[in-house]
Amino acid sequence: MPAIVVALAVAVLFYFGYRYYSAYLAKKVYALDPAFVTPAHSMRDGIDFMPTNKHVLFGHHFTSVAGAAPIVGPAIAVFWGWGPALAWVVLGTIFAAGVHDFGALVVSVRHRAKSIGTLAKEVVNKRARTLFLLIIFFLLTLVNAVFAVVIGNLFVANPEAVLPILLEIPLAIGIGQYIYRTRSAALLPSIVGVILLYVSILLGQVLPISLAGIAAEDGLFTERNIWVILLFAYTFIASRLPVWVLLQPRDYINSHQLFIALGVVGLGIAVGMDQIVAPAFNDTPEGSPSWFPFLFITIACGAISGFHSLVSSGTTSKQLDKETDARYVGYMGAVGEGSLATASILAATAGVVATTAEWDELYADFSTASGGAAGNFVQGIANFASNIGVPTSIGVIFAAIVVISFAATTMDTGVRLQRYIVQEIAEIAGARAISRNVTVATAIAVLVPLVMALLPGGGDAGYTFGVLWQLFGTTNQLTAGLALAVIAVWVTRNRRNPLAVLIPLVFLLAMTSWALVENLANFIEEKQWVLAPLDAIIFLLAIWLIVEAAIALWKSWTSSTEAPAPQPEPEPEPER
Repeated sequence: MPAIVVALAVAVLFYFGYRYYSAYLAKKVYALDPAFVTPAHSMRDGIDFMPTNKHVLFGHHFTSVAGAAPIVGPAIAVFWGWGPALAWVVLGTIFAAGVHDFGALVVSVRHRAKSIGTLAKEVVNKRARTLFLLIIFFLLTLVNAVFAVVIGNLFVANPEAVLPILLEIPLAIGIGQYIYRTRSAALLPSIVGVILLYVSILLGQVLPISLAGIAAEDGLFTERNIWVILLFAYTFIASRLPVWVLLQPRDYINSHQLFIALGVVGLGIAVGMDQIVAPAFNDTPEGSPSWFPFLFITIACGAISGFHSLVSSGTTSKQLDKETDARYVGYMGAVGEGSLATASILAATAGVVATTAEWDELYADFSTASGGAAGNFVQGIANFASNIGVPTSIGVIFAAIVVISFAATTMDTGVRLQRYIVQEIAEIAGARAISRNVTVATAIAVLVPLVMALLPGGGDAGYTFGVLWQLFGTTNQLTAGLALAVIAVWVTRNRRNPLAVLIPLVFLLAMTSWALVENLANFIEEKQWVLAPLDAIIFLLAIWLIVEAAIALWKSWTSSTEAPAPQPEPEPEPER
């Protein structure tokens, strides 16, 4: 199968999804109101709440959600065949992720930009808020731990990529200062930033940065672990800065990287006419995990991801200029994520090797597929780039920078969100020393995933690709299901048809609950005494919250069919 045929078919389907299905959601399900005063205006503080141009906000939103997961997950899932992986990416993006990301953004904006966990209290009940916040805490811990280890591994494997990534930070700060002080458009400065970033690739090849000389060969202070510690030290500082200082301008740069990377894939497969050498359905070795349910939690970001609801309701909703912008930012953000996942599938099936025999070696078993996923993507993109004249050595660093940049931005956002969650949980518990102290809350948000990232286990790949990825996937998808439950209750209360929300909701809760049970059995059998209790706790919290959400849905449904239509929600007071 020519890779270009698959790419074009997916692009057409995504176009129709945005053109028609998101329009239906905007009008009939979420009923967007262009006159509604968003929290970015009514609660503007210049730090977290700030009206932002929809194109700039799209860049921030997309690069915050597009970390390593939409790259690594699909590159693992082709182990079961590119057919099921691609089908879930396309259908999941159009009918699940778009509904979820878009809906979480709208509901948050309608409730003073509160997080999805806090919204569970107002939409479902008080108990649901506490349960949801605990599940989100576990999810963010896993997200930040996983992405830190992914970046650490890529720094070790590609020391030439370290300097460009480091230089991106002062570049972004300079762009942010320029835009903020001159009130000019972000497009031209961010394009200049991308050009300078890619010029620095040549400098990185001359000056590769490696910590091998000061690192131990094993134990706590290996080279990868030192990078992980440095990354969390960086996020402690970065997550406390106003969004316009570093987070937004770096997102401007990274949003261009998305289109450049997709352009490289498109041009590469068009010029090289690369063929998909992987089987559409793979005969996996005996003992491999079944693609039901594990395909649907291995590909999380790229089809649907609970982390997106945290970003939509945690940072994006605080910057939405007009409510009608939610369609473009939320639904198109999901489409961008699906496009990146499609590129990952093509890189891992058509770009990384030239023959089926070579591919069979790369994907000999699930462990091999998991451990090599990020490397397969990087090599696949480099080979696509070589079709258009880019030297392979440059292409490898380019692809590594794409992965690292997205993962680092997600870590910045993830730690910022974790700080919000820590403060909310502390407020419920009455721990004012934490809920009112940003420094203490941020320290907790950094130290908990840092400890998880440094725990030994899972062989050479550590917890990331051995076992931690599985729990991350199930928790991530479960969070998406629970966010959909909150959205469904809100839609039902407003006497609109909730079917578009309920279908992905039921499917996700079924798949993730099934996967949590199977993972728990596997963790106990493998004596994973850190992950088994985590899995059990998350599963019990999920069951409790599912029951609460089901009760709330039933009450909303019965009241919406018996009571008159509710009055429009009051607009917040405009800023004075």
